[in-house]
Amino acid sequence: MSDRTALYADAFLDVLAAEGNVNEVQDELFRFARVVEGNDDLRQALGDPHLPVEKRQQIVEDLLGGKASPITVALVSLVVGTGRIRELSDIVDRLLARTAASGNKSVAEVRSAVELTDDQKKRLAESIKEATGRDVDIVVIVDPNVLGGIVTQIGDTVIDGSVRSRLSKLRESF
Repeated sequence: MSDRTALYADAFLDVLAAEGNVNEVQDELFRFARVVEGNDDLRQALGDPHLPVEKRQQIVEDLLGGKASPITVALVSLVVGTGRIRELSDIVDRLLARTAASGNKSVAEVRSAVELTDDQKKRLAESIKEATGRDVDIVVIVDPNVLGGIVTQIGDTVIDGSVRSRLSKLRESF
């Protein structure tokens, strides 16, 4: 990752710390970065240097306005305006790592077929802390391929408690 990515991550962290809604904005940034990463047309449109910056930022506003916090919209618009949309995932990953490190936490990426409630996230974080001995920030990715249950990744460790995995193991046993 570039030094510029680190500068953006640090600036984002400063903004989030000043605004006080770190977890909500981090989660929104993470989700949007993954959407951009997985959608070639969107990534192309937001990174097109032939499209005026205002038009690209309007796309961000249209997609996120009313669905995400104003801070999230502003930070994504900043990245789009500076022509760094292709680096958004790296910036957000570094932001998550820095936030976690500042609180002696790890980031747990959780894939679930449905959105998790705040209570479910809290219980999951407590279970992970019990198993690993570290506090975690939970980032949820809704993935219909999971079918049910969850798949959790903390660093290089993957805990697969999905229905898909269980069905696969059951098929293998037959």
